[in-house]
Amino acid sequence: MITVKQVETKKQQKEFLDFPLKLYKDNPCFVPPLYGDEKKIFRSDYVYNDTCESVFFLAYDGEKPVGRISGIIQRASNEKTGEKRCRFTRFDAVDDPEVSRKLFCALEDWARARGMDTVCGPLGYSDLEREGLLIEGFDRLSTFEEQYNAPYYQNHIEALGYIKEVDWLESMLRAPKEDDGSLKKMADYVMERYDLHIGKAKNVNDFLRRYADSFFELLDVGYENIYGTVPFTEGMKKMMIANFKLIIDLKYVAVILDRNNKLVCLGICFPSIAAAVQKSGGRLTPAAIVRLLKAIKKPSVLDLGLIAVAPEYLNRGVNAVIAAELTRMLKEDGIEHAETNLNLEENFAIRNMWKRFDEVNHKRRRSYIKKIGEGSYETDS
Repeated sequence: MITVKQVETKKQQKEFLDFPLKLYKDNPCFVPPLYGDEKKIFRSDYVYNDTCESVFFLAYDGEKPVGRISGIIQRASNEKTGEKRCRFTRFDAVDDPEVSRKLFCALEDWARARGMDTVCGPLGYSDLEREGLLIEGFDRLSTFEEQYNAPYYQNHIEALGYIKEVDWLESMLRAPKEDDGSLKKMADYVMERYDLHIGKAKNVNDFLRRYADSFFELLDVGYENIYGTVPFTEGMKKMMIANFKLIIDLKYVAVILDRNNKLVCLGICFPSIAAAVQKSGGRLTPAAIVRLLKAIKKPSVLDLGLIAVAPEYLNRGVNAVIAAELTRMLKEDGIEHAETNLNLEENFAIRNMWKRFDEVNHKRRRSYIKKIGEGSYETDS
């Protein structure tokens, strides 16, 4: 018999964190998050607790965990959109539709009791977290930034009445096979026409001191109307800066300034650490740290992180400068390709930019939505 329990004890917290690691232990495409970072979701001072309410459920077959799910009421998002949504995230389960049904029933009941009328996801606390259900590209290594899942998840979720809300695409990019210099010429023309120049920094700390505040301002403005995003809190900024310090390399950063040294555009790529954290299950063991440092120092793959452009420059050809800078990065010694991570299916401005490269669109992810009406499911205690 399948039972569902709300996570309350330390033992249950560990079972919740360990479940996907055990489920995908032998899967070569699964990439775990950093275990220490995931543990923070259960802390009372977790960075998102000031804007969110969370719940965590585990499904058991007898005493054995067979599934998990988390629910998030993201108040900042609901206030921005005027909706009553609960997000689902960290859903993992064995291939048993009954396990999935009971997990989602428990979550929907929890959301309904708090006045919510809609469930959507997979979406995290913010778009800095892993989001989207993988529905194409199951034979591809996941990036560190995104979650892997088995193909049957889609069938389980759709059988429960969830329908597509948005899709994201992920592409693998290589430098253009033939480079006639036209992209560089276009980028140079845009830089000269608008009196722009490339910003410099002595080191990572200097980079953050110079540009971090302006970057967050650009992100808040540029991402305001993008699906699932929420404004940056001070806690989110501090967390993001701390993460940047661990893996950022200024060779893979593009900073564009105007004549007054005001930030116009900033794009960041990160050395891929996916393979480095696989063997240790996301735990920073001595061996994992060695692999991590090696991956950061001499990467073969770049993960596209964040791109922010000042609104007044969106239609002025700055995308050509971004593309030229990415081409430069892809020609660095040892770089095989870049992973775009998530691009909304209807974000044609970004998707058209990737056509300048040798592009392979190899993954698709989906966020679902369901209106929840009357009805309930009693969780087991």
